[in-house]
Amino acid sequence: MVSRSFLFTLAGAVLGLVALAPVLLLVVVPPLLAGLAVFAGTLRPLARRQRDFLVADEELAREVGTTVRALRDVAACGAQESVRRRVERRVTAERRAADALARWGVARALALGIGGRLPVVLLLVLTPWLLRHGVSAGALAGALTYLTQSLLPALQSLVHGLGGAGARLAVVIGRLREGAPDSGGPAPRTPTPDSRAPTPRTPSPRTPSGRPPRTPGPRTPSGPEVPALELRDVTFAYGPAAAPVLTGLDLTVPAGGRLAVVGPSGAGKSTLALLVAGLLHPSAGEIRLHGQPAVPGRLRTAEQLAGQRVLIPQESYVFTGSVRENLCCLLPQGSAPPPGAVLLDAVEAVGARALVRQFGGLDGWVDPVALSAGERQQLALARAYLSPAPLVVLDEASSHLDPAAEEVAEYAFIRRGGALVVIAHRISSALRAELILVLDGERTCCGTHAQLLECSALYRDLAAGWAPQSRV
Repeated sequence: MVSRSFLFTLAGAVLGLVALAPVLLLVVVPPLLAGLAVFAGTLRPLARRQRDFLVADEELAREVGTTVRALRDVAACGAQESVRRRVERRVTAERRAADALARWGVARALALGIGGRLPVVLLLVLTPWLLRHGVSAGALAGALTYLTQSLLPALQSLVHGLGGAGARLAVVIGRLREGAPDSGGPAPRTPTPDSRAPTPRTPSPRTPSGRPPRTPGPRTPSGPEVPALELRDVTFAYGPAAAPVLTGLDLTVPAGGRLAVVGPSGAGKSTLALLVAGLLHPSAGEIRLHGQPAVPGRLRTAEQLAGQRVLIPQESYVFTGSVRENLCCLLPQGSAPPPGAVLLDAVEAVGARALVRQFGGLDGWVDPVALSAGERQQLALARAYLSPAPLVVLDEASSHLDPAAEEVAEYAFIRRGGALVVIAHRISSALRAELILVLDGERTCCGTHAQLLECSALYRDLAAGWAPQSRV
């Protein structure tokens, strides 16, 4: 529409100038053609820069959106610095794309100046010469009117329409076409959010090479006699007037111990996980990690505390990047990245080898949107397995896996070493733990499976609805 309007206006202006004085075309047409040539030469580079800016903007929006949704997990895992660097890279990429687009915008303004305003200047400068060659003052006034009232506005509409909104529209349409599946080939792999992650056939503690999985391993800051986690008379409520979710809770998890937490919905299981992760602070009482208060202070900074425990929640945080980057983001800053064999052993240990193979290996690209909830959980479990944190908290972190895959992942963390707290999605997780905490209000109790069957009616009800599955 803009191009057609310009062509009609151009034709009308040229015919008008011919009718006034043909010699006027020598002054108007050359700079007009030069301006149109400059504008035509900028269209393709301008579209490329517009596309680069749009892609950078999409990537920044996706990264920021993912980060905002996962702020709790990022803070709990101490990954603020690595996430900040990733977001900063996206911001820098968009700024550079915007700068490049602005530079080509200058070329667009240059084309408008040459084709639209230079003819007006030349007509004024060459007025004496035109008068000597028989052009009347009325013809000169008519030519200025054609240029300023007809040709220049039409050229401005063309430059701003095609070079601005038109270029953006063309890029958006191109992006939509790129995103459409090719009807001649197989459809892209897009798992649904409810699809289950692939399940290994046997929960084996060894890698394909027959060796036990290698991992950096947890770093225990104190001797084994110091408990990994202590809760001393902990009470927590979500507000001054709210009823306490936890009341006077005492709990000790020894170094290397395994605790499962069970209870009905709303009993405070995830609240307990957030308290241990440092994302919530108790209303009363004290939480200690490895013998030290679990709050930043003189002895340990927030970053050091984050390195003492890792939380994997139900909605696992996976970011756009390579598989290797997703696996290594919880490793200490400045440490040498582990060899590929160590990463693959960790992936194999939690049962995610088939998933990584689908990505094309450790350098394959991860698109969180294309992953199911179970696949995101498998990547997050492998990441936590590689973390050096001596305390791992799994808050229903395998709830989207089937029971066999969940068993593989939990046995992997048992072999990994360090303390393990599992917010149990299935009662089968409790049977793999050394201690079981039953959150049941005033009837909260902690003990072994056999002890709780004797003293907890809630636990008996939960255990009665579970039938053991035969391991293949």
